[in-house]
Amino acid sequence: MATDYDEPRVREEDQPVNESLEAIRAQRSATTQTAVIDVEDSDTAEGFDLPGADLSHEELLIQVIPEQDDEFTCMSCFLVHHRSQLVRESSGGRYCTECEG
Repeated sequence: MATDYDEPRVREEDQPVNESLEAIRAQRSATTQTAVIDVEDSDTAEGFDLPGADLSHEELLIQVIPEQDDEFTCMSCFLVHHRSQLVRESSGGRYCTECEG
C-alpha cells in the first residue's frame, strides 16, 4: 500500500470537540493561575539614563588614581596595564600582550 505523504495526518481524537465558550473559559480559569509581578523601587525608569541625556548636573563620585610607576598605557587599546603585560615598545609607544597577541 502506497503512502501519500502530502495527506494531512490528523486523527479523529486530535480534533477539538465543539464546546461552548463558557465551558472553555471555565476550564481555562480552573487550570491557569494569575501571574504575580514583583516590582521593586530600583526597577523604575528613573535609574536609566537615555543616550544624549544632559548629565552636566551630575558629579563624578569615583576617585581617579594616576598611572603608577609599574604600569603603562597601551597605545593600541589605551588601557592601563601592569608592566608584566608589556610586549613591545617602539618609538615611545608601549603595547600590551592582548593587542600584540
